[in-house]
Amino acid sequence: MLEKDRSLEKLKTPEDLETARRVEINRTKGKTVLSLCSGTGCRANASQLVYEALSAELAKASCASRVILKRTGCHGFCEKGPILIIHPSDVCYLNVKPSDAAEIISKTVVNNEVISRLLWTKGRMTAQKHGDIPFYKHQTRFLLADNALLDPASPCDYIALGGYNALCKALTSMTPEGVVAEIKKSGLRGRGGGGFPTGVKWETTRGAEGAVKYVVVNGDEGDPGAYMDRSILEGSPHSVLEGLIIGGYAIGAHEGFFYIRQEYPLALENICRAIDQAETLGLLGKNILGSGFDFSVSVHQGAGAFVSGESSALLSAIEGRVGEPRLKYIRMSESGLWGKPTALNNVETWANVPLIVKNGADWFNAIGTSESKGTKIFSLVGKVENTGLVEVAMGATLRTIIDDIGGGIKDGKKFKAIQTGGPSGGCIPEAYLDTPVDFDSLTKIGSMMGSGGIIVMDEDSCMVDVARYFVEFLKEESCGKCMPCREGISEMTLILNRIVMGQGKPGDLDFLRDIGVLLSEASLCGLGSSAANPVLSTLQHFKHEYEAHIIHKTCDARVCKALTAYYIDPDKCGKCGLCAKRCKAHAIEGERKGPYRVVQNLCVKCDACFNACPAKFRAVRKISPASAVPE
Repeated sequence: MLEKDRSLEKLKTPEDLETARRVEINRTKGKTVLSLCSGTGCRANASQLVYEALSAELAKASCASRVILKRTGCHGFCEKGPILIIHPSDVCYLNVKPSDAAEIISKTVVNNEVISRLLWTKGRMTAQKHGDIPFYKHQTRFLLADNALLDPASPCDYIALGGYNALCKALTSMTPEGVVAEIKKSGLRGRGGGGFPTGVKWETTRGAEGAVKYVVVNGDEGDPGAYMDRSILEGSPHSVLEGLIIGGYAIGAHEGFFYIRQEYPLALENICRAIDQAETLGLLGKNILGSGFDFSVSVHQGAGAFVSGESSALLSAIEGRVGEPRLKYIRMSESGLWGKPTALNNVETWANVPLIVKNGADWFNAIGTSESKGTKIFSLVGKVENTGLVEVAMGATLRTIIDDIGGGIKDGKKFKAIQTGGPSGGCIPEAYLDTPVDFDSLTKIGSMMGSGGIIVMDEDSCMVDVARYFVEFLKEESCGKCMPCREGISEMTLILNRIVMGQGKPGDLDFLRDIGVLLSEASLCGLGSSAANPVLSTLQHFKHEYEAHIIHKTCDARVCKALTAYYIDPDKCGKCGLCAKRCKAHAIEGERKGPYRVVQNLCVKCDACFNACPAKFRAVRKISPASAVPE
């Protein structure tokens, strides 16, 4: 049958919650569940059409009464979507198309036959079960595990998996001080990038003067390529909401806020629905579960500003003012939203709270390293075989993430660098791949944990151009309020653009370092103080590439157009003419009987000829302009 909205009566007591949980477990007992990934990535890959096709086939099948079809949140292996997991057999199908629906129902659901062409394969290796696929096998999934099991539109699914049991435990058998102590004991640190101990923040907020306090979810995830928080909000919105309610109870707040970035429409839709559902069920509002605790939640949609992810700028935006950071001489745990004590954490931090309360601080404390507890979600993107969302225990190495989970570098290329921590993170060379991923270890090698973005680069990446790209991004996103950030990043951008154009000067490198020191010491907020990280880390580990650009006027990776020319090797040219056909600038001359050549003064360096040349010839080469064959 198809999943439909199911209504529950208002839950007035802990006993009502337990009864609802048992009912939901019994409802699905003995049935086959088809979990179809319907997060943003898979929706873009026609997941909705797959759902409609499966629905239509189920409607015609004799087994419909014993089958449940769910649209779930992100499963993580995004490049292989849409993904379908069949429970309880755990069979996992990748890259599912609407045309596969009839075969899935008739063979797998009805006759328990596995469709081999939809399984994960690499060479001679095949994985039938979800847990056997290397991408998933080497992860430690707690926060993302439920994404493949529940429909985010169904509070019943969340309750069946133990949802709101932690809230019930906190309200009925723990004091607010006890909850704070448990979070503090767990060692949970903020997952938004700063890594500040969550329990200490809550303790300070609870102890601050004033009867009115607030709790806030930072859902303004703006790093390029990062979508960890989005996937939690889309796939398991009730887990974040439950964590927020527990946090409100712990610090003495009766009102909470979600700040969701404008570019996350599905996350916004799902969290707004979850709030409405929780209110209907009595899990929000007055006298929650008969405990006497009152709590309400509002949602604020961001206006597209990257800097609003900074804590004080975010609070300014909620207050209705421009999202600009403020001086930190007053902590928001003492004077935050509307001048009241405020505990602000990011989505992933709040989602950890129910797990800690339900399983205990000792359980959480046993995962990770001595100073970084629990798991961390990363978005793994770039020149790696397997891209997507990765959840690992703190302390896993960068090499494990790239090789074991990511499957290594694509197309047999050589690894060059990995950037962690988003646009303000550092670029790490191969020598540090055995570094454990935790807050402190990454900082020691010139990078940072950040919110969890990981970008893998291969030999075709120019590290000067990489630094230029991220600094330009930060220049556009700077609010401009403080002079060091406004002028420092702009000057750094000018220098980097000059270097990639082949106009760099020997003194530029020292100047870049000086600007980096200025930014780190004098900027108003974290955007400015960390903006130089991409430059300083690449200068430290890839100084020879800067020197090649400045002194020799060459780009070894052949990325910087001003330092790259195109040449057709006459000995390899297959005389097929594809390069000339693709060249819109008419910069390639030749005839079918003779080799082709590039007219250098007409070439716009668009890569069209390079991409058009068949692999069996590979006659088109990128070379230094100084090496270009004279016309």
